[in-house]
Amino acid sequence: MNGDHPSTQTGADILVQCLVNHGVEVVFAYPGGASMPIHQALTRQKHRLRTILPRHEQGGGFAAEGYARSTGKVGVCVATSGPGATNFVTCLADAKMDSVPLVAITGQVGTSVIGTDAFQETPTIEICRAITKHHYLVTRTEDLTRVLKEAFYIASTGRPGPVIIDVPKDVQTRAIVPDYDPPMNLPGYHPFAKATREQLEAAIRLIRESRRPIIYAGGGIISSGAAPLLREFAEKTGIPVAMTVHGLGAFPAEHFLCLNMLGMHGTVYANLAINSSDLLLALGVRFDDRVTGKVSEFAKHGRIVHVDIDASEINKIKVADVPIVADVKETLAELLELLNQEENGKGNRYADWLRQIESWREEAPLRYQDRDDAILPQYAIERLWQIVRDRKQLDNTIITTGVGQHQMWAAQFYRFSSPRTWLTSGGLGAMGFGLPAAIGAKAAHPDKNVIDIDGDGSFLMNIQELACAYCEKLPVKVLLLNNQHLGMVVQWEDRFYASNRAHTYLGAGPDHPPYPDFALLAKGFGCQARSIARKEDLDAAIEEMLDAKGPYVLDVHVPYQEHVLPMIPSGMTVHDMIRA
Repeated sequence: MNGDHPSTQTGADILVQCLVNHGVEVVFAYPGGASMPIHQALTRQKHRLRTILPRHEQGGGFAAEGYARSTGKVGVCVATSGPGATNFVTCLADAKMDSVPLVAITGQVGTSVIGTDAFQETPTIEICRAITKHHYLVTRTEDLTRVLKEAFYIASTGRPGPVIIDVPKDVQTRAIVPDYDPPMNLPGYHPFAKATREQLEAAIRLIRESRRPIIYAGGGIISSGAAPLLREFAEKTGIPVAMTVHGLGAFPAEHFLCLNMLGMHGTVYANLAINSSDLLLALGVRFDDRVTGKVSEFAKHGRIVHVDIDASEINKIKVADVPIVADVKETLAELLELLNQEENGKGNRYADWLRQIESWREEAPLRYQDRDDAILPQYAIERLWQIVRDRKQLDNTIITTGVGQHQMWAAQFYRFSSPRTWLTSGGLGAMGFGLPAAIGAKAAHPDKNVIDIDGDGSFLMNIQELACAYCEKLPVKVLLLNNQHLGMVVQWEDRFYASNRAHTYLGAGPDHPPYPDFALLAKGFGCQARSIARKEDLDAAIEEMLDAKGPYVLDVHVPYQEHVLPMIPSGMTVHDMIRA
């Protein structure tokens, strides 16, 4: 307790106590002048709340996302005012796009000087208004408990998302008698909605009438905890499942009904199935442009049942025949209840459809032209998955990625069997996500293996977080696919710009060894590391990485000429798919 009377507390102590009261166990926080009182309060709660010090505020924000994405709980990060707060912008935009529950707390200059361009002042709320689910500038210490209560509620209910709380320094230092159970004041926020009986029956009727249905499952399945019900529903109906990049893990990749990922770099057979389907069951998805391509041609032959908790996503991109604003977990449970009342079940209703899909799968599986003289990135990822599988650790391993070719290859060749084992920046596509997200996931799951599959461009953007991993004793592993280029941009240069290299080469010259020396850098941070270029060294190096007790960087030199295929060019259709 602080202040003149034993029942009073400073705003900073109240704020931290609110975090404890809301079940927060880990905070990712970088201090500065306007947030020092919060950090002092964190030291007084260190027996109940772990504070992890990132080496950059963006690293802290991405780590909080890794914590949230891997657990489903609200991630919490703290930064100071001005540049500390602006370094959260990318993380907040990422969490908004990918529906991640996050509470970001920023210090602010004192209320008496707000608007005067005081030292390290930025209008944080104005900057972040459009990239957060909600936002608060707290000007009264008395409001802190209500604001924190509302923030956690908003971040975690309905469609999850980020909430930012900007707290001036004088609000942090003023002492009051707090009320830790204030009423919330959210008259316009109604996050819970249910499907009507008529909507459910309409969906069942379309399923019954369909001959070529497909389930299009997204991140909403994972957010709502609906993965077990999705599997039950798919097996009950016999309907195959294609997933978005954030849906991976919602349905087992090895299941005979799984079509894996659809969209720009999805499987040929998933995209052909969507194109030929007569019914699209869109569950927890938002019809992202990387899935649809040319919207008017996407799934144009069939009817659409769209289930999503966010009403703003319904009919936004594609008009649904049966639009359902509801929690997808509850909706699947109710659909299963109706299906269980049917006498005949599915029978062989979709036998011809499944045979057609199987023929597409046999004709065009995911493939690459392997080489003996080099380690291809696809091969490295596939071998990682096979080794983890052979160790019977798939469900105990979390994969994070940066953004680029390696991200798409990981989505294609690492086959996910469980939800919350795949963490990636999808909607925003933020490079530098992989390492700090892995750190956050490892802090949440100390007994699980956490591996960042990264590229050299993406990894370098937040490489300083190796210091966080080492000092905080968070033994994350990095499989670094080092091609010395910004690979995905190079691919587009090759395909659409006559291979003209426009600042996509990251090395130091054709006669220079691979640059920088990532193994040397990692060792400088105190981490174990190894660089390899020969295919025969790969398996032993992966085993060494997995068995390492501390953080480990495996720098794998790969050729830069590989392309992520198949590929549907932006804004085009399945008929324009590049297969080779």
